[in-house]
Amino acid sequence: MARSHHRKKHREHVRQFRHSHDTETPQGKTGKAVNVLMIGGAVAGLAIGFFASEGTPLWMMTGLLAGAAAGFFAGKKIDEGK
Repeated sequence: MARSHHRKKHREHVRQFRHSHDTETPQGKTGKAVNVLMIGGAVAGLAIGFFASEGTPLWMMTGLLAGAAAGFFAGKKIDEGK
């Protein structure tokens, strides 16, 4: 049969474990918005360039770079607010 002094140690250990995870900053665990928005913007820019120019590689590349740049700057604005 379990004795109460064992349970106290266990509860204290669980309390310390929870506390150690509550104090961590979420910045280290989460990704940055710059990366996500830059990739999303590049894909969107590529798709827009493809459909607008009927598959011309120059305009597709231009759309890709423009979308990636727009996503990068939008992501930087979001990350500055964190």
